[in-house]
Amino acid sequence: MKLDILDSSVFVAYVLGLLILALWISRESKQKQKNTEDYFLASKSLPWWAIGASLIASNISAEQIIGMSGSGFAIGMAIASYEWMAAITLLIVGKYMLPIFLENKIFTMPQYLEQRFDNKVKTVLALFWLAVYVFVNLTAVLWLGGLAIETVAGVDWMYGMIFLALFSVAYSLYGGLKAVAYTDILQVVLLVFGGLFLVYLALDEVSSGQGVLAGFGILTEQLPNHFDMILSPDNSNYMSLPGISVLVGGMWIMNLSYWGFNQYIIQRALAAKSIKEAQKGIAFAAYLKLLMPIIVVLPGIAAVVLHPQLSSPDQAYPSMMELMPSGIKGLVFAALVAAVVSSLASMTNSISTIFTMDIYSKLQPGKAQKHYVKVGRLAALASLIIALIVAEPLLGKFDQAFQYIQEFTGFFTPGIVVIFLMGMFWSKASSAGALAAGVGSALFSLILKFAYPELPFMDRVGIVFLLCLVICVIVSLLIKDKGVSASVDLKEVSFATETNFNLATLGVVIILTALYAVWW
Repeated sequence: MKLDILDSSVFVAYVLGLLILALWISRESKQKQKNTEDYFLASKSLPWWAIGASLIASNISAEQIIGMSGSGFAIGMAIASYEWMAAITLLIVGKYMLPIFLENKIFTMPQYLEQRFDNKVKTVLALFWLAVYVFVNLTAVLWLGGLAIETVAGVDWMYGMIFLALFSVAYSLYGGLKAVAYTDILQVVLLVFGGLFLVYLALDEVSSGQGVLAGFGILTEQLPNHFDMILSPDNSNYMSLPGISVLVGGMWIMNLSYWGFNQYIIQRALAAKSIKEAQKGIAFAAYLKLLMPIIVVLPGIAAVVLHPQLSSPDQAYPSMMELMPSGIKGLVFAALVAAVVSSLASMTNSISTIFTMDIYSKLQPGKAQKHYVKVGRLAALASLIIALIVAEPLLGKFDQAFQYIQEFTGFFTPGIVVIFLMGMFWSKASSAGALAAGVGSALFSLILKFAYPELPFMDRVGIVFLLCLVICVIVSLLIKDKGVSASVDLKEVSFATETNFNLATLGVVIILTALYAVWW
């Protein structure tokens, strides 16, 4: 697939427009230069609509759009469980975890661990997250983004990666989180409307011009197995989505880690004007998550009917983009690139936040705010350069880079969730217990991976979580901390939520219940 002159012109106009918008948002008052709160937490001024849009823009990238569409082609709507269960997870995070973080006035997740446990736990986790963000997340998004540009536009993947890195730097390095969050609004609007338009064209094509509902009916009639939400053990994709585990097993652990304790996601909510504003933003993001499978999975399922001979499932989304008229195709390609660049900008901003606030500022205390902001910018730039250099050597040998991300992070995810949950809700959890859970997570995961290879990844995550929970309790009772951290006192934390948040939660539960009841 290649872009014609009109598509290319639309794409260039989008890039220039976004850069101009970002520079306008990032402008500084002559009387006030950016301090660390301005740069890393957008002056704690984000409204709910910016938080919700930015959460989704940070989450959705090339691996979601192209990868999930490919999974829709190969597996079907069952892959939507990753998105739909995330909607519930977001609401749980908004009600029970975000109030604790905001009450403790934190910049970063490692900072909370220092307040709750000690400097050792904070430093270990900070270094771990920096390594994962640079060598796993950032490299994977760059690599998959470069491949996506090569597939759609015919530009060599290396040039695509360089363009994505430069584009990300150009609009986010100067303005920090504020520039990222507010430009994410444009990104999400483009992504949603471009995606819905592609769904309309795909379903209309399936029905030979008879309309969307007719096209959807044909898909459910011709491909009934593609609309099974809970896969049976005899399904060839059971190892990826092991039946009922998507509702009650390890997916909860992965979602809680990603949406609740992942710096480059939760940082948007930490930058909210208030807890109520943050919760409204999270509820908005939950409804956008319900919409995502329609945008990215349905085109993949439609490709089974329209392009059954595809050599690779990941060609589904680019092949469906051929349905787009000239000009609109360039806009949808811009949405794809927008998703990648937004994720890159979010990750680099969080890398710079953790490095500056949790590592550098402890080694070099007492410096001017301007100095720390400068260090943050240099850290963001350095992380992108490193990711560009190592992306191909690390990921070039993997057939599915997304599996590389899941497999690596899955070793540590159960332990991280145990550390935070026990730290937040059990006053007797000690720093020794937290470290034991972190080490145990990697150890138990490796043992199960090699001793029980037929165990689905998602079930392994659930089992390791329970083992880490047990070891954290035992070690905490044996090796106690000298005092109880003030950050674990929940008396000052209000878990009460406004009526609109409660109604939004009820709406998500009703919608999900209906979806799983219909396509069980």
